[in-house]
Amino acid sequence: MNRAFSLTGLLRLRHLQQDEAAGALAAANRNATENSAHRTETHSALANTPVSATTSAALNAMAAARASSRSMLADLDGLGRNYAVAVGEAQNAFDVARAQSIGLEKLATRHAAAWNAEELHGEQTALDEIASARWHRDQAGAAR
Repeated sequence: MNRAFSLTGLLRLRHLQQDEAAGALAAANRNATENSAHRTETHSALANTPVSATTSAALNAMAAARASSRSMLADLDGLGRNYAVAVGEAQNAFDVARAQSIGLEKLATRHAAAWNAEELHGEQTALDEIASARWHRDQAGAAR
């Protein structure tokens, strides 16, 4: 059996693909988290706008600010849905990359175990032959 695992290069490639997918998943999660935080800040700012207006200009300004904030919240909600889809897609891509890596990792582990078993078997055979030769020598010496 060949000592080197013949699919080592492919295993390295699969690990690189898995790392890339993990990075994309982390970026998607970061974007979704930042969007959620921005939405929370905008909602809080909308809730904290003053409710009493002393002049009609102030009333118009409040109405414009609220309309703008509601529009921004709607945009952030839409963006949040897009980010949620992106997170799902990135998670699926990571899961696929991880599954491909796991299959090759299992093959590499089995290859290493078979190699070790073969090595141990060879060592045991050598030890058995040494012990057998000694036993035969001792028997021949005892027969004299």
